[in-house]
Amino acid sequence: MTSPIPFDPASGDLPPIPFDDETCALAQQLKKNGLPWQPHVGCFVWDSENLIRPDSPFPNRIYFILSLPRFVDLFGSREAIQEKLIWLPTWHQTRLLCQQYSLDPGEIKRGTRPTEELQSLYRLLLDRLATQQTRR
Repeated sequence: MTSPIPFDPASGDLPPIPFDDETCALAQQLKKNGLPWQPHVGCFVWDSENLIRPDSPFPNRIYFILSLPRFVDLFGSREAIQEKLIWLPTWHQTRLLCQQYSLDPGEIKRGTRPTEELQSLYRLLLDRLATQQTRR
C-alpha cells in the first residue's frame, strides 16, 4: 500500500476546511454538548486521541471519511466511531444544522480569516446546544 501524500500548506495546498486547534476545540465542545452525528461518507473527523494508523495526510490528525467500512474496520462499529472521533462539520453542514435548529446564520461574526465564519457558526450552534442542556 502506498503512503498518503501529506497536505502541505507551504506548497500552496488550500485546505478544504480549517484545521486549526480552535476549530477542533469548538467541534469537541459541540460533541460534549450533544450535537447529534451519524458517521457517514463525506465527513471530516478529528482523531484527538491519535488512535488511527496510518497517519492522516491532513494536519492535526484530521481524516476524511471516504470509506465508512474502513473506519468500521478500524473502530469496530459506527457507534465506536461516534464515541472516539470528533466530527468537524463543514461550512455547508453547519449551515444546514443552523436551519435544523432554527438559527439565523446572519447573527454570526464574519471575519477576514476563512476560519472565522465557520468558528462563528460553531459558536452559534454551541450556544443553542448549551441552552437546551440547561433547560433539561
